[in-house]
Amino acid sequence: VQLQASGGGLVQAGDSLRLSCAASGRTFSRYGMGWFRRAPGKEREFVAGIGWSGGSTDYSDSAKGRFTISRDNAKNTVYLQMNSLKPEDTAVYYCAASKYPFVTRSEYDYWGQGTLVTVSS
Repeated sequence: VQLQASGGGLVQAGDSLRLSCAASGRTFSRYGMGWFRRAPGKEREFVAGIGWSGGSTDYSDSAKGRFTISRDNAKNTVYLQMNSLKPEDTAVYYCAASKYPFVTRSEYDYWGQGTLVTVSS
């Protein structure tokens, strides 16, 4: 599976942004998908995950209530809708695919190249 993340950019605090991650291959619907981020000087952290059908999702505490993960299996794409962005959301955001088809925070096998989100105050 090859993953291509896009949609990052420079926004102001309070703005919204939607990230997309396009996946290659015909087995996309079998994978659990997730979004992670790495802020400057920090470790990579889990942001959101979604199961193969889209029926189950999981969020980090920082993302809960502001971010929404979704997927379109017909388009081989997973999305991360980010609302009410804060300067502390500034990071490189990565999408990832897991052979485990359900929601997971740690069992990821494939990673995209990342897209930079910068939130100014």
